Amino acid sequence: MPLKEIDPFIDGPLVDEPSTRRVHARTDIWQGRIVAVTAEEVEVVEGSAPVTREYIIHPGAVAVVALRGEPGAEEILLERQYRHPVRANLWEIPAGLLDVEGEDYLAAAQRELAEETDLQAATWHVLTDYFNSPGGCTESVRIFLARDITPTGEEFEREDEEVDMVAAWCPLDEAVAAVLEGRFHNPSAVAGILAVAAARARGWKDLRPADAPWMR
Repeated sequence: MPLKEIDPFIDGPLVDEPSTRRVHARTDIWQGRIVAVTAEEVEVVEGSAPVTREYIIHPGAVAVVALRGEPGAEEILLERQYRHPVRANLWEIPAGLLDVEGEDYLAAAQRELAEETDLQAATWHVLTDYFNSPGGCTESVRIFLARDITPTGEEFEREDEEVDMVAAWCPLDEAVAAVLEGRFHNPSAVAGILAVAAARARGWKDLRPADAPWMR
């Protein structure tokens, strides 16, 4: 069967949309401290035999592009943190799990920025949203843009990998080069850096409000 093509000029703009399929059976395989693994027998094509799909259930996360500097000379705040599964020190943007029951997404991002960097921001927008690995995990990540940065006046105590974190204000153009040259690998950093560079190029006109709807 040939692949069906859609013309976005005729059929409307391309947009992701929620969708469901009939689940015939579900087996909970494993429950960890943060994530769980489940398997489902799902009818991915109506009327077809169900297939097995195993995936990770994840609470989701928020991340923050903290930006300062004059127009054309902006700097982005980056942190270097050890990530054990990939055995690497990665340059990242501030981020954290949505693991506080009922916490507002923006409040979570503000909390993470303060706890990791001792900084706060007066101006917040949504920069981009993405599913981290939609073929095998439910994790959804929202990246906020934070501007008008000032110190919180507090010093937060850090634990575990965060004890050894170091931070750097990196020129945005240099950060983009680091992504394109393969020097940065953290997905939130890659997505956030490229998204904020695109937003700047568009004159910041397409930024969504901090409480914009989120498909998660």
